Amino acid sequence: MGEVFSQIIGNRIIQTGAAAWVCSQVIKLIIHLILNKKVVWERLFGDGGMPSSHSATVTSVAVATGFVAGWDSPVFAVAVFMAIIVMHDARGVRRETGKQAVVINNMIELFEQMGAGNMTPEQTLKEFVGHTPLQVAAGAILGFIVAVLFNI
Repeated sequence: MGEVFSQIIGNRIIQTGAAAWVCSQVIKLIIHLILNKKVVWERLFGDGGMPSSHSATVTSVAVATGFVAGWDSPVFAVAVFMAIIVMHDARGVRRETGKQAVVINNMIELFEQMGAGNMTPEQTLKEFVGHTPLQVAAGAILGFIVAVLFNI
């Protein structure tokens, strides 16, 4: 079991993806701090925001896979298409979900002001779930840079 764990921890593709995720989350925290003048720790682990950690992670994994397995390998092809699907989803479906959450949360707030219902913060919908095209592109660029730096 120790050997399996050691192989997983030593896997360069996993290391690259984890590094890209950490970098993107730290950048999100810093950007949020600069723009809002306060630290919101949820930005370190939460979804949404600039840059897209989803895009950074899957792009870095795809590029690292190319370095490790070869640019013409089937596993690289799978990694590329999985990255495209994840980035499309982050920009499309998940972004629309976030927009809907804003509207529903505003409706709930209105109902509460009218005296109907009382929801806890845990019951409201999460609004930071998707990404703008710029956030997705920034994440992809970050992921590419991290993968190159980890694998050259």
